Amino acid sequence: MSLHLHDTLTRSLRYFTPLRPGRVGIYGCGPTVYGRAHIGNFRAFVVYDLLHRYLEWLGYEVRFVVNLTDVDDRIVELAAETGQSIREFAAPHVRSFLADADTLGMRPFDRHPRATEYVPEMTAFVSRLVERGLAYATPDGSVYFRISGFPEYGRLSRIDPDALRPGERVADDKYEKDDIRDFALWKAARPEDEYADAAWESPWGRGRPGWHLECSVMALSEIGDTVDIHLGGEDLVFPHHEDEIAQSEGVTGETFARHWVHVKHLLVEGRKMSKSLGNTYTVPQLTERSEPAAIRHLLLSAQYRSELNFTFGGLEASRRAVQRLLDFRDRLARTPTRPGAPPAGIEGLAGDALARFREAMDDDLNTAGALAALFVFVKEANTALDGAAGAISEGDRESAEAALASMDEVLGVLELALAGREVPEPERERIEVLVAKRDLARSRRDFAQADAIRDQLAGEGIVLEDSPEGTRWKHARSRAGSTAAH
Repeated sequence: MSLHLHDTLTRSLRYFTPLRPGRVGIYGCGPTVYGRAHIGNFRAFVVYDLLHRYLEWLGYEVRFVVNLTDVDDRIVELAAETGQSIREFAAPHVRSFLADADTLGMRPFDRHPRATEYVPEMTAFVSRLVERGLAYATPDGSVYFRISGFPEYGRLSRIDPDALRPGERVADDKYEKDDIRDFALWKAARPEDEYADAAWESPWGRGRPGWHLECSVMALSEIGDTVDIHLGGEDLVFPHHEDEIAQSEGVTGETFARHWVHVKHLLVEGRKMSKSLGNTYTVPQLTERSEPAAIRHLLLSAQYRSELNFTFGGLEASRRAVQRLLDFRDRLARTPTRPGAPPAGIEGLAGDALARFREAMDDDLNTAGALAALFVFVKEANTALDGAAGAISEGDRESAEAALASMDEVLGVLELALAGREVPEPERERIEVLVAKRDLARSRRDFAQADAIRDQLAGEGIVLEDSPEGTRWKHARSRAGSTAAH
């Protein structure tokens, strides 16, 4: 099976074929930077990262662009209230988004264009729509897209064209579903726009771009007339993505996106997120309660078009799942190899697991199936290690480690957990000296000293594990919340 993705436009599962063989151009709608992104936002962004990783895993050359909306109605309003320019207001929110993305193990995208960087391109874009009769200026200096001039409007969202209300306009960036009216491409400057330094010169007077216009221009500028995959949350289908199609194809005459991929909303403890319920958790709030790798694992535990119920019980289960991966990796590293050791069968298990993993990922990024393939492999390989006669073949260990690393190249869970448990060398040496002193005390049957050292380390969050191979230590909870075994 090859990669198939559900396409919102056709409402069908379609074989993915990029416009240019071997190369993929992707545009994902990023955050509007007026506050810290919450875990619902990051469900979508982690899916972006998953797709990015998987396409590269398949061997594609990927150009992945995720924008930062740094000018819109809400940003202007809040910046003006705080006496800041929109750039000053947005700056800390941009930093927090990038920091949270890093915390969750997201690889950097190729570009994070900001809307304010593309205003000249936006005014040129609007001028072309006006020239083609698809947009018109109003006496106040605003410019609106003429929906009646684009007969295919509504095909993405399945809005009924008969609901069209010609001659009516909406200036807000968002409006109610089924309320189809001409939407603002360029907004005449208001006093608050000038106060927040959010107004630019244009052929129609001073003003600023509309939200829908911004994404079209950034996508076309960064990728080209046609993007292979356009991503976003399900709430963006209408009006945002519907409007992007109309204005983009109105300018280029080309298909704007070959595949439309939308991520379903996230529930928290079975309820929609809302400020009134106090359940719009941010990444820093969650890392106070668990480790980043567990958060990432939970976000990937359901396929992106399935409803994901984010619960703290589920987060604890994810933490335990991540620990199983760490324990298995450590066990592989500790298990000796011996030339001539009889095969434990792990090499075959690894090949089967990779095949099941790819089959699941090719099926519309079915992460539930991909994680199942990974953990079934861990269980079966552990059973094979239990039956090994003290040592395994080098081939068994290499194939197991390679399979584990390959699947995690896409999932990014183990990679994140390992990053969180790194211990500086001076600290490692200090701990190992204490562990050696404890071992010596035990050998002398000085159990009082041995227990004192164990208690000292436990007070520092370090757990000791006695085994036939010697004493191992780990951080019960590192700064990032992960465990570290040595």
